[in-house]
Amino acid sequence: MLESIKVKVFGKETIIKKGITLLELSKMYDDLFKHKIIIAKVDSEYHELNDQINKSCDIEFFDLTTRYANRIYLNGLVFLTNYCFQELFKKKGYLKTRHSADKGLYMEASCKLTKEMVIDLENKMNEVVKDNLNITKVTILREDAIAYFNEIGDVKKAGLLEYMTNTYVNLYRMGNSYNYMFSLMPSETSCLNEFKLAYLNEEGFILRYPTIYSEGEIPKYKHHPKLFEVFKESKEWCKLMNLETSVDLNNIITTGKISDLIKITETLYSNKLLNIAREIASNSKVKIVLIAGPSSSGKTTTTKKLSMYLKSFGLKPKMLSMDDFFVEREDTPKKENGEYDFECLEAIDLELFNKTLDKLLKGEKVLLPMFNFITGQKEYNEEMILDKNDVLLIEGIHCLNPKILSNIEASRKLKIYLSALTEINIDEDNRISTTDNRLIRRLIRDHYTRGYEPHETLDLWESVREGEEKYIFPYQDEADITLNTGLVYEFPVLKVYGLPLLYTVSRDNEFYEDAKRLIRLLEIFLPVPSDEVPNDSILREFIGGSYFK
Repeated sequence: MLESIKVKVFGKETIIKKGITLLELSKMYDDLFKHKIIIAKVDSEYHELNDQINKSCDIEFFDLTTRYANRIYLNGLVFLTNYCFQELFKKKGYLKTRHSADKGLYMEASCKLTKEMVIDLENKMNEVVKDNLNITKVTILREDAIAYFNEIGDVKKAGLLEYMTNTYVNLYRMGNSYNYMFSLMPSETSCLNEFKLAYLNEEGFILRYPTIYSEGEIPKYKHHPKLFEVFKESKEWCKLMNLETSVDLNNIITTGKISDLIKITETLYSNKLLNIAREIASNSKVKIVLIAGPSSSGKTTTTKKLSMYLKSFGLKPKMLSMDDFFVEREDTPKKENGEYDFECLEAIDLELFNKTLDKLLKGEKVLLPMFNFITGQKEYNEEMILDKNDVLLIEGIHCLNPKILSNIEASRKLKIYLSALTEINIDEDNRISTTDNRLIRRLIRDHYTRGYEPHETLDLWESVREGEEKYIFPYQDEADITLNTGLVYEFPVLKVYGLPLLYTVSRDNEFYEDAKRLIRLLEIFLPVPSDEVPNDSILREFIGGSYFK
């Protein structure tokens, strides 16, 4: 007779048979969700639905509308897409998971794509979803996995496993295909039923899926040509340097060439910034440079370094922060939860900001506000006037919003959008999220400059991301220049600082799973000390020792 055990599901006690899977149990709660259940949390730790329940525990189920489950959903879709592409076009080529694109994922083929091929691929994926294939975790010897991937020609995957020390690794099987996926996975294909493919060009397509910001619906794809071109340029440079995956970067470290890579990367970024300064200097009409970007994209260092380069052309840059134009604390809008919303446009005294800039461009002397964050009031202690060779550098999250300085003609403004785009992936199937790159940067900076514990930064991150989705990303196409502030070598350096901090997040903390995921990401890379990172590098803004203090 099967033994029964008591568990709590969503806080309510129930009796189940010992040894049943979370998948079997989840079927009892399907009606509570709009979408298919993807993953479970057992005693505060995430588990795949194929896992068995053998003891009393607290259980929660999640669908794709939560951040963690949405990430697992996407990884399941990547596995499904690769599987179906191989089933249809194995003799023609293979897919590479590249980078985020609007609210989708750009996937590139090693062969020439047609619209018909992408339509056939989407149909095949829907067929496999309908057939409800199992996605099964298989634990095997790492050496056997390396041999398998070498045998099928996936040398990047084999190389990734070479840099691991585990005796065993987990692979995932779908049909007769095995793959190494860098996350937990869905347990069957029927839950991967919400997606669409958008043909982009003969090189690739966009995998579209419901995101946590689209209320569970598949958002329409909007192409951002400037950002996409920067991604493409970065990828082409990495390909030229034979530096497309974590394996390639680790190989550079083991062969003692990381010092050269740091110098080359920093020179490349400095040259791009120098060219922007040259463009500003050659256009006498431009008097205002607006700089925006998401959190931890390196706005402070970029602005100060650009200022230095502008001086080399005989210009006199002056800096303004939009944060000094906040409305008085009592006039600050509030969120639904009653907290002040400092990120919305209405938190800025837009009338004062526009009038101040208008007067400066007319050559008038103005009294500048400086916002006192303790009293919540603006204070006026500094005067400014723009001379002939002066250029205003303005930093703020709303700098690309067309409502900002709408009274000033476009020829007098230059808008720059910064984004720390991740240039390398874990391997051909597993990408590194640009968001994770910025989060690790911020974790380190917040700890060393603001005294925040890692779990506090993780707690704030969701609110930060919501603000970016509302007030920054929708206006990225307004930029005249898009600049990648990611550094291809930075993860091995960030590892040295980030790992010890992430290990402080305790198992009973609600952000433990997030910390564990970031630990796994950093552990892929071999460590690199920061000694050779120059003091004018963007990275110094986060790890300390920056020239631009």
